Amino acid sequence: MQRTPRRIATGLTALATTLLLSLSLSPTPAQAATHNPVVFVHGLSSSASSWDDWAGYFRTDGYSAGELDAWSFDWAQSNVTTAQQLATEIRNVLSRTGASKVDLVVHSMGTLSARYYLRNLGGTSYVDDFVSTAGVNHGTSTASWCAWLYTSCAEMNTGSSFLTSLNSGDETPGSVSYASYWSNCDDALTPDTTAILSGATNVEVGCVSHTDMNNDHGVYEQVRDFIG
Repeated sequence: MQRTPRRIATGLTALATTLLLSLSLSPTPAQAATHNPVVFVHGLSSSASSWDDWAGYFRTDGYSAGELDAWSFDWAQSNVTTAQQLATEIRNVLSRTGASKVDLVVHSMGTLSARYYLRNLGGTSYVDDFVSTAGVNHGTSTASWCAWLYTSCAEMNTGSSFLTSLNSGDETPGSVSYASYWSNCDDALTPDTTAILSGATNVEVGCVSHTDMNNDHGVYEQVRDFIG
């Protein structure tokens, strides 16, 4: 009878040890992303590399590489096709990161596929902030030089049926926060004010060239603060 309490004590010690080991070996739950992942969309005659500078700035300001997604696509194809591919890209980013929404940062013609995704493919459910830099939101007459060569270029030509449909009704649908940054000396956008979106935060950044709009550090800081 004297050994029973000792056996009980020994059993309790073993149980406690087992529980502690179980807790210490249990996998740590995946941590949610610190920021919304940023998905970058490039423009005509460009690629993912056009975002290298801004991706570097975002990393310097605390974003992880996994929170930054610049992808390349066939810029000559219809913006409708690119929008469908963008939808897949965003689903993959959300699955990989565990985030519920992304921030979309686009340049030039990239605004057309991104806005088509938001308007027609249910994108407003998966995007928190939308940022257009030098966006061809209402078309540009300079697209006439390539409209006969590329479907995408024809769609961004002023007065195209694609643009008429895209800009009919609400230009900033859903609960997404929209911003458009535009330059007053953008030779690629005629007129410069084509970049302005009704219902968005529209910011004239001064004289910045079209190709520098998604490289310029001052513009980057404004974009970072908008989506931050």
